Amino acid sequence: MINSKLAGLVAIASLFIAGCASDVKLDDSKNAQVETRSPVTNNANSKPVTDSPVASVDLTKGNNADNASGRIVYFDYDSYVVKDEYRSVIEAQAKTLTANKAKKVTVEGHTDERGGSEYNLALGQKRAQAVLKSLTLLGATESQVEAVSFGKERPAVQGSDEAAYAKNRRAELVSR
Repeated sequence: MINSKLAGLVAIASLFIAGCASDVKLDDSKNAQVETRSPVTNNANSKPVTDSPVASVDLTKGNNADNASGRIVYFDYDSYVVKDEYRSVIEAQAKTLTANKAKKVTVEGHTDERGGSEYNLALGQKRAQAVLKSLTLLGATESQVEAVSFGKERPAVQGSDEAAYAKNRRAELVSR
């Protein structure tokens, strides 16, 4: 009787531990993706067509001093692909780093509040790594750039709407 209760308790504990095990599904390769995309248009009205259920948000609206100074790269939902529109930000930072080899920056990867903590930490790291890879491809050395992730722990904007989410999906370049 006691052995069957113990066996049942062990089985339940095993299921609980297996259910708590994390399986973060992001590409673990060291090759960060940098991609140039051109919008797909509909011939009838020449507006970009998208399959994404996420609404488009204009990140240039409002007073965003950090973006104006060229320190932030924004990302699409659930993506760590550096968009072509942020090429000038990365090129300017890389130019600064190559001109001054003593200068160092930290690339901080961030996500919006959706998703689990582990997944968002991994996604934030992938975003930071993608920007780091872009900087090193343009001449910065790996000793000058460090990639870290804060996941969803340091939002730039409070809120649970698409405008807030869009401003929180970012990589910030911070001098160190």
